[in-house]
Amino acid sequence: MAAPVLSYEKLGLIQGSGWLFRELDLYVGARDRLALIGRNGAGKTTLLRLIAGQIDSDEGRRTIQPGTRVVMLEQEPRMTGCATLMDYVLSGDDAPARHEAEAIAGQLGIDLGREAATASGGERRRGAIARALAMDPDVLLLDEPTNHLDIHAIEWLEEWLNRYRGAFIVISHDRTFLTRLTRSTLWLDRGTIRRAEVGFGGFEAWTEQVHAEEARNAQRLDAKLKIEEHWLQRGVTGRRRRNQGRLEKLKEMRAQRAAMLGPQGAANLVTASDDAQTKVVIDAKGVSKSYGGRAIIRDLNLRITKGDRIGIVGANGAGKSTLLKLLTGELAPDSGEVKLAKTLNGVIIDQQRSLMAPEKTVRDVLADGGDWIEVLGVKKHVHGYLKEFLFDPSLAEAKVGTLSGGERSRLLLAREFARASNLLVLDEPTNDLDLETLDLLQEVIADYDGTVLIVSHDRDFLDRTVTVTLGLDGSGSVDVVAGGYADWEAKRRVRPEAKKVAAKAAPVVEAPRARTKLSYKDQRDYDLLPKRIEELDAAIARDEAALADPDLYAKDPGKFDRLMAGIAKARDEKDAAELRWLELAEMAEGLG
Repeated sequence: MAAPVLSYEKLGLIQGSGWLFRELDLYVGARDRLALIGRNGAGKTTLLRLIAGQIDSDEGRRTIQPGTRVVMLEQEPRMTGCATLMDYVLSGDDAPARHEAEAIAGQLGIDLGREAATASGGERRRGAIARALAMDPDVLLLDEPTNHLDIHAIEWLEEWLNRYRGAFIVISHDRTFLTRLTRSTLWLDRGTIRRAEVGFGGFEAWTEQVHAEEARNAQRLDAKLKIEEHWLQRGVTGRRRRNQGRLEKLKEMRAQRAAMLGPQGAANLVTASDDAQTKVVIDAKGVSKSYGGRAIIRDLNLRITKGDRIGIVGANGAGKSTLLKLLTGELAPDSGEVKLAKTLNGVIIDQQRSLMAPEKTVRDVLADGGDWIEVLGVKKHVHGYLKEFLFDPSLAEAKVGTLSGGERSRLLLAREFARASNLLVLDEPTNDLDLETLDLLQEVIADYDGTVLIVSHDRDFLDRTVTVTLGLDGSGSVDVVAGGYADWEAKRRVRPEAKKVAAKAAPVVEAPRARTKLSYKDQRDYDLLPKRIEELDAAIARDEAALADPDLYAKDPGKFDRLMAGIAKARDEKDAAELRWLELAEMAEGLG
């Protein structure tokens, strides 16, 4: 094994009246792709700042190879005193070359001449990314890099990092991003750190092994109650099992919703005598909206019923916010109409977190300084309600300004979910949340007895929560697809290939006899591939779980290599099988 480019031995840091963490040993290899996982408040961002050399530890030794350049992309870039984004990018003694920054900014689609003070969160984030990448780092530290980015920018960043020849450590709530990019995992938990040579795709299997081993050790040490209390509060295993049940229910809801959608994706109209009539909460007919001569939304027909979970996706500027405002009645269309149910009572949770005044206490935010909060008509004690949202009850008196970004986001969710409503509007709800809180948010949305509208760039989150996806491409058209982000992406991926097939078939002089069904081979593949894809998923999960053994490489490097090769081969076969099945599904749909 090559010597690490950067390492820490016996790292310790005091925060407040005690140790945030102590006796941490970690290293970073020259080509490491590391996910840093931990709860909000565990110290993930602080650990990145220590690795970057921005702050000093109270204990431990930091070792770095001479000439190694460490660059950190911060969650909230500090642009005070910078008139433009370019001023920020070129600030400091270690500023990148102007032409390098401009080249990356051009690929990200950001004008670095924008005023820093008026730039949006997405523009500031792109400017910060342009600066970090243009600095040609050997070790890149990324703190929630996908926050405020649209899906196209996230996919560009994924491609860049896949080509990147240095090492990186990334903190992110975006499961898809982590799964696609990482090959090793650092887990910061209760002041200690564990490392596994397995990417985020195998993280859950690895943690289950850790939990099981802790339980066995606790029994032997007669400390079982203490460990159980911790994991009961964390609730991961039970929540994961419940989430699996909810995913099955979500599939059923998607199938029901698909049956209501017409061939172009517009919701079928129902008659006044139809049972669904009384459940319609938002009814859009022929809705169009333009700005400056550009069509943002064109001829949208959509019927949203009680219980729908609607996801809205698209690039920045494609019209997601406009569509959301049209559907909630905040904005009037240029033509067409949007009818809202008279009993509609909405709660909007936006990106700005405007409720979170830093001088307020947690108790102030939840219960206006009292001991009790009314949650959907039921009174609950503040301490008990905090536990439901994974907070330590002792935080009730803490100032909002002392909480981490993720803890502030979780507090806002706790406050807003307590209100009685039948429409929930979530604008980028996953920003700053840790993975456990994302699981909790999925659980709350699944149990919500109303309609949900979600604007999000988090692909995995959409796949786990929504029944219908509204996809915007910036042309004014809105794709209405039953399912999550993956279903919308599959539709977009298949369409160009179908056009190419049609173009190739055009020169044929003799028109072939119209096919009315799939060939025998195509039908067989169509029927058998889903099972094969499940088998490949299971094989990948099994091998990743085996890789979770931190001593495997030292004990049996041959087995380690075989497992890595097997996982890569299975992933390639799975990708090919999924693409083949999607092509066949498109053919079957075309044949009626």
